[in-house]
Amino acid sequence: MAEKSNTPLVDIRHLKEYFNINVGPFVTKPLKAVDDVSFTINRGETLGLVGESGCGKTTVGRTILQLYKPTGGEIYYDGKLVKTRADLKQFRTKATMVFQDPYSSLNPRMTVSDIIAEPLDVHKLCKTKEERRARILELMNYVGLNSEHASRYAHEFSGGQRQRIGIARALAVNPEFIVCDEPVSALDVSIQAQVINMFDELQDRLGLTYLFIAHDLLVVRHISDRIAVMYLGKMVELADAKEIYDHPLHPYSQSLISAVPVPDPNIARANKRIVLTGDIPSPLNAPSGCPFRTRCRYACDKCAESMPEFKEVSSGHFVACHRTAEIN
Repeated sequence: MAEKSNTPLVDIRHLKEYFNINVGPFVTKPLKAVDDVSFTINRGETLGLVGESGCGKTTVGRTILQLYKPTGGEIYYDGKLVKTRADLKQFRTKATMVFQDPYSSLNPRMTVSDIIAEPLDVHKLCKTKEERRARILELMNYVGLNSEHASRYAHEFSGGQRQRIGIARALAVNPEFIVCDEPVSALDVSIQAQVINMFDELQDRLGLTYLFIAHDLLVVRHISDRIAVMYLGKMVELADAKEIYDHPLHPYSQSLISAVPVPDPNIARANKRIVLTGDIPSPLNAPSGCPFRTRCRYACDKCAESMPEFKEVSSGHFVACHRTAEIN
Protein backbone atom coordinates (compact mmCIF):
# COMPACT_ATOMS: atom_id res chain seq x y z
CA MET A 1 0.00 0.00 0.00
CA ALA A 2 1.08 3.56 -0.69
CA GLU A 3 1.77 5.28 2.59
CA LYS A 4 0.66 8.89 2.52
CA SER A 5 2.67 11.24 4.68
CA ASN A 6 2.91 14.93 5.42
CA THR A 7 6.52 14.94 4.23
CA PRO A 8 6.98 16.80 0.91
CA LEU A 9 8.54 14.61 -1.75
CA VAL A 10 8.40 17.37 -4.38
CA ASP A 11 8.76 21.01 -3.34
CA ILE A 12 8.35 23.64 -6.08
CA ARG A 13 9.32 27.21 -5.15
CA HIS A 14 8.59 30.25 -7.36
CA LEU A 15 8.78 28.24 -10.60
CA LYS A 16 8.90 30.33 -13.78
CA GLU A 17 8.94 29.27 -17.41
CA TYR A 18 9.08 32.05 -20.02
CA PHE A 19 9.32 31.53 -23.77
CA ASN A 20 10.71 34.30 -25.98
CA ILE A 21 8.26 34.91 -28.84
CA ASN A 22 9.12 36.90 -31.99
CA VAL A 23 6.73 39.87 -32.21
CA GLY A 24 8.60 41.80 -34.93
CA PRO A 25 11.94 41.98 -36.75
CA PHE A 26 14.64 41.24 -34.16
CA VAL A 27 12.09 41.88 -31.37
CA THR A 28 11.07 39.25 -28.84
CA LYS A 29 8.65 39.31 -25.95
CA PRO A 30 8.45 36.82 -23.06
CA LEU A 31 5.38 34.57 -22.97
CA LYS A 32 4.92 33.78 -19.28
CA ALA A 33 3.62 30.21 -19.49
CA VAL A 34 4.33 29.60 -15.79
CA ASP A 35 4.78 32.62 -13.56
CA ASP A 36 5.86 32.29 -9.91
CA VAL A 37 4.15 28.97 -9.05
CA SER A 38 4.83 27.30 -5.68
CA PHE A 39 3.42 24.08 -4.21
CA THR A 40 4.43 20.81 -2.56
CA ILE A 41 3.41 17.21 -3.21
CA ASN A 42 3.61 14.89 -0.22
CA ARG A 43 4.97 11.37 -0.48
CA GLY A 44 2.28 8.91 -1.57
CA GLU A 45 -0.36 11.49 -2.52
CA THR A 46 -1.91 12.61 -5.81
CA LEU A 47 -2.06 16.32 -6.56
CA GLY A 48 -4.52 17.16 -9.32
CA LEU A 49 -3.70 20.20 -11.48
CA VAL A 50 -6.62 21.71 -13.41
CA GLY A 51 -7.43 24.75 -15.53
CA GLU A 52 -8.39 25.83 -19.04
CA SER A 53 -6.35 24.85 -22.09
CA GLY A 54 -3.31 27.09 -22.34
CA CYS A 55 -3.14 27.96 -18.64
CA GLY A 56 0.30 26.34 -18.20
CA LYS A 57 -0.58 22.96 -16.64
CA THR A 58 1.52 20.84 -19.00
CA THR A 59 4.38 23.36 -18.90
CA VAL A 60 4.49 23.00 -15.10
CA GLY A 61 4.87 19.22 -15.40
CA ARG A 62 7.54 19.40 -18.09
CA THR A 63 9.47 22.12 -16.31
CA ILE A 64 9.52 20.13 -13.05
CA LEU A 65 11.19 17.26 -14.94
CA GLN A 66 13.32 19.88 -16.75
CA LEU A 67 12.24 18.84 -20.21
CA TYR A 68 12.07 22.63 -20.40
CA LYS A 69 14.87 24.43 -18.57
CA PRO A 70 13.25 26.59 -15.85
CA THR A 71 13.53 30.35 -16.34
CA GLY A 72 13.53 30.76 -12.56
CA GLY A 73 12.65 29.11 -9.29
CA GLU A 74 13.83 26.04 -7.41
CA ILE A 75 12.85 22.37 -7.58
CA TYR A 76 13.50 20.28 -4.48
CA TYR A 77 13.13 16.50 -4.56
CA ASP A 78 13.14 14.62 -1.25
CA GLY A 79 14.63 17.69 0.43
CA LYS A 80 17.48 18.13 -2.09
CA LEU A 81 17.76 20.92 -4.66
CA VAL A 82 17.85 19.64 -8.25
CA LYS A 83 20.43 21.94 -9.82
CA THR A 84 23.50 20.29 -11.36
CA ARG A 85 23.60 17.83 -14.23
CA ALA A 86 24.42 15.04 -11.76
CA ASP A 87 21.40 16.03 -9.64
CA LEU A 88 19.18 15.91 -12.71
CA LYS A 89 20.45 12.50 -13.79
CA GLN A 90 19.71 11.11 -10.32
CA PHE A 91 16.31 12.87 -10.27
CA ARG A 92 15.29 11.27 -13.56
CA THR A 93 15.75 7.79 -12.10
CA LYS A 94 13.14 8.73 -9.48
CA ALA A 95 10.74 10.90 -11.53
CA THR A 96 9.17 10.11 -14.91
CA MET A 97 6.27 11.20 -17.10
CA VAL A 98 3.24 9.69 -18.82
CA PHE A 99 2.47 11.79 -21.90
CA GLN A 100 -0.93 12.91 -23.11
CA ASP A 101 -1.03 11.45 -26.61
CA PRO A 102 -0.40 7.69 -26.80
CA TYR A 103 -0.27 7.95 -30.60
CA SER A 104 2.67 10.36 -30.88
CA SER A 105 4.63 9.55 -27.70
CA LEU A 106 5.65 6.04 -28.83
CA ASN A 107 8.30 5.39 -31.49
CA PRO A 108 6.60 3.58 -34.43
CA ARG A 109 9.89 1.92 -35.43
CA MET A 110 10.42 0.22 -32.08
CA THR A 111 8.78 -2.94 -30.74
CA VAL A 112 6.86 -2.76 -27.47
CA SER A 113 9.70 -4.51 -25.62
CA ASP A 114 12.26 -1.96 -26.89
CA ILE A 115 9.97 0.99 -26.04
CA ILE A 116 9.52 -0.23 -22.46
CA ALA A 117 13.20 -1.13 -22.11
CA GLU A 118 14.54 2.21 -23.38
CA PRO A 119 14.83 3.74 -19.86
CA LEU A 120 16.48 0.52 -18.66
CA ASP A 121 19.07 0.83 -21.43
CA VAL A 122 19.66 4.57 -20.93
CA HIS A 123 20.26 4.22 -17.19
CA LYS A 124 22.00 0.82 -17.55
CA LEU A 125 19.71 -0.84 -15.00
CA CYS A 126 19.95 -4.40 -16.35
CA LYS A 127 23.21 -6.36 -16.47
CA THR A 128 22.11 -9.23 -18.73
CA LYS A 129 19.63 -9.81 -21.57
CA GLU A 130 17.75 -12.28 -19.39
CA GLU A 131 17.36 -9.71 -16.61
CA ARG A 132 16.22 -7.11 -19.15
CA ARG A 133 13.65 -9.51 -20.64
CA ALA A 134 12.31 -10.48 -17.21
CA ARG A 135 11.92 -6.82 -16.23
CA ILE A 136 10.05 -6.02 -19.48
CA LEU A 137 7.58 -8.87 -18.88
CA GLU A 138 7.13 -7.78 -15.24
CA LEU A 139 6.29 -4.22 -16.34
CA MET A 140 3.88 -5.46 -19.00
CA ASN A 141 2.13 -7.56 -16.39
CA TYR A 142 1.75 -4.47 -14.15
CA VAL A 143 -0.26 -2.68 -16.83
CA GLY A 144 -2.34 -5.60 -18.10
CA LEU A 145 -0.38 -6.55 -21.23
CA ASN A 146 0.73 -10.11 -21.93
CA SER A 147 4.05 -11.46 -23.19
CA GLU A 148 2.71 -11.96 -26.74
CA HIS A 149 2.52 -8.18 -27.13
CA ALA A 150 6.28 -7.71 -26.60
CA SER A 151 7.33 -8.24 -30.22
CA ARG A 152 4.56 -6.12 -31.76
CA TYR A 153 4.69 -2.48 -32.85
CA ALA A 154 2.72 0.43 -31.41
CA HIS A 155 0.44 0.87 -34.46
CA GLU A 156 -1.01 -2.61 -33.83
CA PHE A 157 -2.61 -1.48 -30.56
CA SER A 158 -5.66 0.55 -29.57
CA GLY A 159 -5.33 3.92 -27.83
CA GLY A 160 -5.90 2.42 -24.40
CA GLN A 161 -3.29 -0.29 -24.97
CA ARG A 162 -0.78 2.29 -26.24
CA GLN A 163 -1.26 4.36 -23.11
CA ARG A 164 -0.59 1.21 -21.05
CA ILE A 165 2.68 0.80 -22.95
CA GLY A 166 3.56 4.41 -22.10
CA ILE A 167 2.77 3.78 -18.43
CA ALA A 168 4.92 0.63 -18.42
CA ARG A 169 7.79 2.68 -19.90
CA ALA A 170 7.35 5.29 -17.15
CA LEU A 171 7.53 2.56 -14.50
CA ALA A 172 10.72 1.02 -15.93
CA VAL A 173 13.16 2.96 -13.71
CA ASN A 174 11.13 2.06 -10.61
CA PRO A 175 10.19 5.72 -9.98
CA GLU A 176 8.72 7.31 -6.87
CA PHE A 177 7.12 10.30 -8.63
CA ILE A 178 5.20 10.40 -11.94
CA VAL A 179 3.90 13.42 -13.81
CA CYS A 180 0.69 12.30 -15.56
CA ASP A 181 0.01 14.81 -18.34
CA GLU A 182 -3.68 14.40 -19.22
CA PRO A 183 -3.11 10.64 -19.60
CA VAL A 184 -6.76 9.78 -20.34
CA SER A 185 -7.95 12.79 -22.37
CA ALA A 186 -7.29 11.07 -25.73
CA LEU A 187 -9.12 7.87 -24.71
CA ASP A 188 -12.75 6.73 -24.91
CA VAL A 189 -14.76 7.22 -21.72
CA SER A 190 -15.01 3.47 -21.02
CA ILE A 191 -11.24 3.09 -21.40
CA GLN A 192 -10.61 6.18 -19.24
CA ALA A 193 -12.14 4.44 -16.22
CA GLN A 194 -9.91 1.38 -16.70
CA VAL A 195 -6.75 3.47 -16.94
CA ILE A 196 -7.68 5.66 -13.93
CA ASN A 197 -8.33 2.54 -11.84
CA MET A 198 -4.98 1.15 -12.97
CA PHE A 199 -3.24 4.34 -11.78
CA ASP A 200 -4.92 3.85 -8.38
CA GLU A 201 -3.83 0.21 -8.19
CA LEU A 202 -0.24 1.02 -9.20
CA GLN A 203 -0.07 3.76 -6.58
CA ASP A 204 -1.12 1.30 -3.86
CA ARG A 205 1.14 -1.46 -5.16
CA LEU A 206 4.30 0.56 -5.80
CA GLY A 207 3.92 3.51 -3.40
CA LEU A 208 3.85 6.12 -6.17
CA THR A 209 3.32 9.88 -5.92
CA TYR A 210 1.48 11.62 -8.78
CA LEU A 211 1.10 15.08 -10.24
CA PHE A 212 -2.09 14.43 -12.23
CA ILE A 213 -2.72 17.09 -14.89
CA ALA A 214 -6.21 17.15 -16.43
CA HIS A 215 -9.05 19.38 -17.53
CA ASP A 216 -11.80 16.88 -16.67
CA LEU A 217 -12.78 17.79 -13.11
CA LEU A 218 -14.67 14.53 -12.50
CA VAL A 219 -11.54 12.51 -13.31
CA VAL A 220 -9.41 14.74 -11.09
CA ARG A 221 -11.86 14.50 -8.19
CA HIS A 222 -11.86 10.69 -8.39
CA ILE A 223 -8.09 10.26 -8.24
CA SER A 224 -6.75 13.31 -6.34
CA ASP A 225 -6.06 13.90 -2.65
CA ARG A 226 -5.58 17.63 -3.25
CA ILE A 227 -6.43 19.85 -6.21
CA ALA A 228 -4.61 22.93 -7.52
CA VAL A 229 -6.29 25.37 -9.93
CA MET A 230 -4.25 27.37 -12.47
CA TYR A 231 -5.22 30.38 -14.57
CA LEU A 232 -2.97 32.08 -17.12
CA GLY A 233 0.28 30.76 -15.67
CA LYS A 234 -0.63 31.52 -12.04
CA MET A 235 -1.79 29.26 -9.21
CA VAL A 236 -5.11 30.66 -7.94
CA GLU A 237 -6.31 27.99 -5.46
CA LEU A 238 -5.08 24.84 -3.73
CA ALA A 239 -6.97 22.66 -1.24
CA ASP A 240 -8.12 19.13 -0.40
CA ALA A 241 -10.20 17.63 -3.22
CA LYS A 242 -13.42 17.54 -1.16
CA GLU A 243 -12.85 21.03 0.23
CA ILE A 244 -12.31 22.60 -3.18
CA TYR A 245 -15.47 20.94 -4.55
CA ASP A 246 -17.64 21.82 -1.57
CA HIS A 247 -16.23 25.29 -0.80
CA PRO A 248 -14.35 26.82 -3.75
CA LEU A 249 -13.19 30.31 -2.75
CA HIS A 250 -11.68 31.79 -5.90
CA PRO A 251 -14.23 33.09 -8.47
CA TYR A 252 -12.50 31.09 -11.22
CA SER A 253 -12.66 27.86 -9.19
CA GLN A 254 -16.34 28.54 -8.47
CA SER A 255 -17.02 28.83 -12.19
CA LEU A 256 -15.14 25.60 -12.97
CA ILE A 257 -16.97 23.63 -10.26
CA SER A 258 -20.36 24.98 -11.38
CA ALA A 259 -19.72 23.51 -14.85
CA VAL A 260 -19.19 19.94 -13.59
CA PRO A 261 -22.13 17.76 -14.76
CA VAL A 262 -24.23 16.21 -11.96
CA PRO A 263 -25.97 12.85 -12.65
CA ASP A 264 -29.00 13.74 -10.50
CA PRO A 265 -31.38 15.90 -12.62
CA ASN A 266 -33.00 17.54 -9.57
CA ILE A 267 -29.63 18.67 -8.18
CA ALA A 268 -28.49 19.69 -11.67
CA ARG A 269 -31.54 21.94 -12.11
CA ALA A 270 -30.99 23.53 -8.69
CA ASN A 271 -27.32 24.28 -9.41
CA LYS A 272 -26.61 27.68 -10.85
CA ARG A 273 -24.00 27.70 -13.61
CA ILE A 274 -21.52 30.57 -13.28
CA VAL A 275 -20.77 31.57 -16.87
CA LEU A 276 -17.60 33.59 -17.45
CA THR A 277 -17.73 36.51 -19.85
CA GLY A 278 -15.03 37.25 -22.39
CA ASP A 279 -12.13 35.12 -23.59
CA ILE A 280 -9.02 34.06 -21.75
CA PRO A 281 -6.35 36.76 -22.36
CA SER A 282 -3.13 35.97 -24.19
CA PRO A 283 -0.19 35.18 -21.89
CA LEU A 284 1.81 37.53 -24.16
CA ASN A 285 -0.38 40.42 -23.07
CA ALA A 286 -1.59 39.38 -19.63
CA PRO A 287 -3.65 41.90 -17.65
CA SER A 288 -1.94 43.88 -14.90
CA GLY A 289 -2.48 42.74 -11.32
CA CYS A 290 -4.72 39.70 -11.04
CA PRO A 291 -4.79 37.81 -14.39
CA PHE A 292 -8.44 36.82 -13.85
CA ARG A 293 -9.77 40.34 -13.27
CA THR A 294 -10.90 40.87 -16.90
CA ARG A 295 -13.43 38.03 -16.52
CA CYS A 296 -14.22 38.35 -12.81
CA ARG A 297 -17.58 39.68 -11.63
CA TYR A 298 -16.01 40.82 -8.34
CA ALA A 299 -13.08 42.75 -9.86
CA CYS A 300 -12.21 46.11 -8.27
CA ASP A 301 -9.49 48.74 -8.71
CA LYS A 302 -7.13 46.90 -6.36
CA CYS A 303 -7.28 43.84 -8.64
CA ALA A 304 -5.74 45.88 -11.48
CA GLU A 305 -3.04 47.35 -9.26
CA SER A 306 -1.43 44.24 -7.76
CA MET A 307 -1.33 40.46 -8.02
CA PRO A 308 -3.02 39.02 -4.91
CA GLU A 309 -0.79 36.98 -2.60
CA PHE A 310 -1.22 33.22 -2.75
CA LYS A 311 -1.94 32.68 0.95
CA GLU A 312 -3.43 30.15 3.34
CA VAL A 313 -6.92 31.27 4.40
CA SER A 314 -7.78 28.12 6.36
CA SER A 315 -5.95 24.90 7.20
CA GLY A 316 -4.46 23.62 3.93
CA HIS A 317 -6.61 25.92 1.78
CA PHE A 318 -4.64 28.46 -0.27
CA VAL A 319 -6.16 31.11 -2.52
CA ALA A 320 -4.95 34.16 -4.49
CA CYS A 321 -7.76 36.73 -4.36
CA HIS A 322 -8.00 40.23 -2.86
CA ARG A 323 -11.69 39.84 -2.01
CA THR A 324 -11.88 36.27 -0.65
CA ALA A 325 -13.32 37.37 2.70
CA GLU A 326 -15.97 39.59 1.08
CA ILE A 327 -17.34 37.20 -1.55
CA ASN A 328 -17.48 34.00 0.53
